Amino acid sequence: MDGGREPRFEIRFCAAEGGVRIAYGTVGNGPLLIVPPGWISHLELLWQDPAVRAFLLPLAAHRTVVLYDKPGCGLSDAWPCRQTVDTNVQVLQTVADHLRQERFDLLGISTAAAASLAFAARYPERVGRLIVYGGYADGRQVASPQVREAVLGLVRAHWGLGSDVLADIFMADAAADAKAHFARLQQGTATAEFACELLEQCYEACVEDQLDRVVTPTLVLHRRGDRAIPYRLGRDLAARIPGAQLVTLPGRSHFAWAGDSASVVRAVLEYLGENAGPPERHGPPSTDDVLTPRQLQVAALVADGLSNRQIGRRLGIKERSAEGHVERIRQRLDVRSRTQIAAWWARRDR
Repeated sequence: MDGGREPRFEIRFCAAEGGVRIAYGTVGNGPLLIVPPGWISHLELLWQDPAVRAFLLPLAAHRTVVLYDKPGCGLSDAWPCRQTVDTNVQVLQTVADHLRQERFDLLGISTAAAASLAFAARYPERVGRLIVYGGYADGRQVASPQVREAVLGLVRAHWGLGSDVLADIFMADAAADAKAHFARLQQGTATAEFACELLEQCYEACVEDQLDRVVTPTLVLHRRGDRAIPYRLGRDLAARIPGAQLVTLPGRSHFAWAGDSASVVRAVLEYLGENAGPPERHGPPSTDDVLTPRQLQVAALVADGLSNRQIGRRLGIKERSAEGHVERIRQRLDVRSRTQIAAWWARRDR
């Protein structure tokens, strides 16, 4: 990124089998890092979320990050039949082939972990490094049959309430307004019927028999308190992939960009061989030295997506005072937007 300017997120389309159009977005420069969709997605709306951008922009500083909408979600066409792990592998292959990339790195988050593992097992020559976050090998182990039935029943009966419950599970450490925003995103992007189909796909996905064929260098990341996918499933995954490395992270949020996303970013970049840490402290002071403790608090709340009014309420100060803090942070960091403040917060070494 040049001069603090945020890179462009560009959305295009490619055609899968039967002419189904798949929407994909790219941002950044460098070797390809493909991040398949782990749940309901909408490229345009996701990119408007400061927390998502704060997670992706540090990665885009070193890689060309590729996202795409799952068929039937966001800007992609519907798939003609029920989707499975094989469908997800096929769509991933379609996007990679369209980009004319024979070899790339792969970051499989949440339910995208199964497809990423299956792809690496079937096409080992195409994946340079594989990173799995919040993943699992057998969806039947994610929750008991009673819990699975209850969640599916709630989503079918009342998608509004169901989306609130899912947002609370997926983003346990996020602020209330961030959860509410994501709940609205889910409702506006998918029907209750399609959300149930994706949940059922999550519970039915199983790649246990393919793990021993994964020869790609693999990093397994999992938050110890993950409320959606139990930590034991991530630990088991790492134990069953030959040579895989396990990194346990603190927190309860399932989505990588919720909660302490900076620790996820650092782990990903370090595994990709990039310098994710701050420069050595000699010469000019770091930005942590430039910002006051109060400004660091405000920067953290900006990264969580809070408005000036919400920041004021959270810290017990006037909205105008919060606005002043944000303006001084912007000046001291030499950035032009709240999004860039959020991106800096994600990159800093806490």
